[in-house]
Parts: sequence; structure tokens; C-alpha cells
Amino acid sequence: MRIQPVESKSDLRAFIQFPYDHYKHDPVWVPLLRFDQRRLFNPRKNPFLDHCETQLFLLWDDRGVLIGRIAAFIDQIAIDYWGERIGFFGYYEVIQDPAAGHLLLETARGWLLEKGCTRMRGPWSFVSQEWGSVVEGFTPSPVIMGPYNPPYYNEDYAAFGLEKVQDMLCWYVSGAEGYQIPERIIQLTDRVAERYKVRTRQMNIKDYDNEVKHILKLANNSIIDNWGYTPVTDAEAQAMADDLKLVVQGRGVIFAEDEGGEVIGFAIALPDLNSLLKGLNGRLFPLGIFRLLFGLPRLNRYRLFGLGVTPEYQGKAIDSLLYRALNESLYSEDVWVEINYVLEDNWPMVNAIKKLNATPLRRYRVFEMEI
Repeated sequence: MRIQPVESKSDLRAFIQFPYDHYKHDPVWVPLLRFDQRRLFNPRKNPFLDHCETQLFLLWDDRGVLIGRIAAFIDQIAIDYWGERIGFFGYYEVIQDPAAGHLLLETARGWLLEKGCTRMRGPWSFVSQEWGSVVEGFTPSPVIMGPYNPPYYNEDYAAFGLEKVQDMLCWYVSGAEGYQIPERIIQLTDRVAERYKVRTRQMNIKDYDNEVKHILKLANNSIIDNWGYTPVTDAEAQAMADDLKLVVQGRGVIFAEDEGGEVIGFAIALPDLNSLLKGLNGRLFPLGIFRLLFGLPRLNRYRLFGLGVTPEYQGKAIDSLLYRALNESLYSEDVWVEINYVLEDNWPMVNAIKKLNATPLRRYRVFEMEI
């Protein structure tokens, strides 16, 4: 086997292409749009890479067949914010061969060690909330911006010496399965709205830019103490806002406002584009663009992408009020919503979701080791 650093455009094309070949017979995997993947690894188009040092690697077998890939990278903002020299690995894809997996992980570890890192963490990505390896709930297919991997990747990580550092939990609610907000939650949120003089509303798409500012301000205030949080640059925030503008729906974004009209909380549910991407092999043309244009307005599958409440109102069931309002806004007899990326040790959020009677679905794990 031979490790090769990605140094040319043809190397990068091979790196990006590998998952499409690796998973071509896997019915669960969703082929992501290829132009999005090209942008992801392009420093001129992905502002996250402005503050990162990265190295991509390819793994070839003795016949010259590509059998794996991995990325090693350092995020200077994370290092400065956390005060630790933690480096990352990600975009790990490999055939089922323990020796091949070990060689890829050892290559990433060696590169990070040369850069002065003391710990290696992953799987991590260049996009917020796309961390972790699936360790429970390998089906159904991942939702928009959700990672996917076969079970043996976790065996590769464990064999290499990587250990759990954090789990993220997922649940779902399904109109087709008869889901309804529990009556006790309806009564609770009625009291909360009256006591704190809080009202909820949908996002005003016509005022998108200002509405996004509310979200960014609240997100920075409400999740600053969450595990894994790092400050987002203005360029990253603008890039994400521009990308989401193409898919976000007004009914899928709920704001909570106090008596004076100040936004104190938000919940965002993104339409699950992944359910439209299957069968397109990552290509918009010739048929994909029409499937997206006509399918997006009719989508009834969502990912609860983010929820935040300003610190002054945390612990007052505003999150439950937002969940209820979002459910009422999106509800149909066949609606399906995945509530995901809730930190395992975020007990207020975990308990709130359990009280909503959501059904456990999936568990993602981030691994770490000293190097």
C-alpha cells in the first residue's frame, strides 16, 4: 500500500470521487452534490479554510487502485479559543481492511504531530455540525448535512487507540406514526408564553438578511459554552447564510420574542434535500435540477438544524415553546423531523426532547487520542 499527499488537481479529483465509488452499491448512502464537494475543498470558496492548515491524503493498493482517503487539519481559531493544540482528522473513507485504516490514521497522526499538536480528534469536518461517526442507527439514510459511515469505521478507530470524547444524539417525530405534542407540553408552554409574555412567529423570508442576523447573534450567545464550539468568522456566517437561503423555508424557522419584540430564541428546521438527491449520483444535470426545483416545495422531511435561547431565558421552557411552535408550523399527516446533534451531556436539551416523546434514532461519536 502507498500513501500519497494530495498535491495536484487530479489528486483532488480522485479524493472527491472516492466516496462515489466506495458507496456505489450502498443503498443507505446519499451521494452529495459534486459541485458542493468541490467548493468544500477549495480554499478560495470555503472561508473555513482561511484559518486552517490542511493536508489531504490518498491510499493506493499495490495494483494502483485507490482504496482510501483522509484529511488532517489544524484550525487555528479552535486552538486559540480552546487553549489546546488539538488537531483533527476527517473525510475518512476506506475499504474494509484494518491495515489500510491503520495506515491512514497513522498518516494523519504523524502529520499533526509534526505540526505540534498534542491530541487528535475526529471525525471532524470543514462544516459546522457535520462531526462524528455513526455508532448507532445506521438506517435510515442520513438527513441533510448528516454524516454517514459503515460500522467498521468505528472498529478502525478503536483499534488505532482512539476513544470516545463526545456523543451527539438524534431523535425523530413522525406524523405518519401518529406523533402529537403531549398535552402536558401544550399546557406547560401555554403557561410559559403567558408568564413571560413570549410569542412565537415564523421567519420573514422577505427580510432574510435581518432575520439571519437575529439567528447569528443568538447562536453566539446561546451555544458559546457548548462542547466543540468555536467562534464563526463573518465570512463563514455569510457563506452559510447564502447557502441556506436556497433551501430554508419561512415555516421552518421559528423565532420567540419577548414583550418588547426582542428575539430571545430560535429554532431552524431545514428541508431534507438528501431525500431528493438519491439516484442522482451527485449531479444536478440533466434531471437533478428539476427534481430539486419541483420537489423542494413539497418536501415533508426535515432536519432540526439548530435551536438557541438567550441565556436570560434559558431554563424557562422557551425551548419547549419553540419545539411546539415548530411542530405546529410544519405539521402534516406525513411530516418527518429528525432532531439531531444534541450533545449527550446537554441534560436540559436531552430532557426537554424526552418529554416531547420523540423517538431515539441515531448516535454520532467523536473520538480523540493523545499523540
